[in-house]
Amino acid sequence: MFVALVAAVIALALGHLVPTLAAAVRHYGWYHTWLRWLDARFPQDGFWRGRYGVALALIPPLLLVALFQIALDGPLLGLPAILFGIAALFYAWGPSDLDLDVEAIVDANDPVARHHAAARLCVPGEPVSLDGPTLVGAVFRNAKRRWFGVLFWFIVFGPTGALLYRLVAIVAEGNDRHLLPADTVSGARTLLAVLDWPVAQLMTLSMALVGNFDAVFGAWKDNGGATLALDTGFLAAAARASVRSELAEEAAEDTESGIAPRSTAIVAVLPDLPELRDAMSLVWRILLVWLTVLALFVIAGWVS
Repeated sequence: MFVALVAAVIALALGHLVPTLAAAVRHYGWYHTWLRWLDARFPQDGFWRGRYGVALALIPPLLLVALFQIALDGPLLGLPAILFGIAALFYAWGPSDLDLDVEAIVDANDPVARHHAAARLCVPGEPVSLDGPTLVGAVFRNAKRRWFGVLFWFIVFGPTGALLYRLVAIVAEGNDRHLLPADTVSGARTLLAVLDWPVAQLMTLSMALVGNFDAVFGAWKDNGGATLALDTGFLAAAARASVRSELAEEAAEDTESGIAPRSTAIVAVLPDLPELRDAMSLVWRILLVWLTVLALFVIAGWVS
């Protein structure tokens, strides 16, 4: 827990304060090369081209990381393991800073620049949309993919878990996925959905605690959050409901103060995109809840 807490803070700080370092370090070209080699090595129908073929791409690098993780766990009071954990989480985080990407959309001076900035929040190959609900959903999808998914599986399995999540996401949603066998990518997407489900549930629970509980709970329940289905669309629905509720509360406060109220609806495009501001604020509050819980576990461990 201590390693996860320290590593998360460092990953956030370096990614925000030194984005050039993050951009220089977080490269996965070696993994894309490995995927292309596998595809060339097994050109005919077989295990690689089936739904479980992604295992061939995952096992070698994850096994290597796991061996390092085990070997470094004991010496020098665990300091090498702590440093390795911090490096692994920083590497798997992102790859770019979500806060900066959202700011780029809000600060864009023209529709073309805003469109290009919004493309950073989209899955490669998918159409870019600038309507409010889609942007709110994109912020939370990216928060899950860049921050919370990596952090959750780091807490569960250490560096191996963080790298597992990132590598599965690359196969399922990466730029080169169209070059890979369709069944292999489909299997990776299923595995990614399995990895995402507990993350999305915990994010929604945290959102209910820091946002409008009734709005979040209603959206979560109405969109399948109470079932075991792997679809995590309830997270985006809950985020939109919470943001809409917060905008309505702000408008009501403006009215009481005699200020001209802003529209409470999440519409296609707004000059200052208040829905993005509120969505990012909500993401930060959720992360603060996670880090606070980690800190409490750390303190409890020291006390005991």
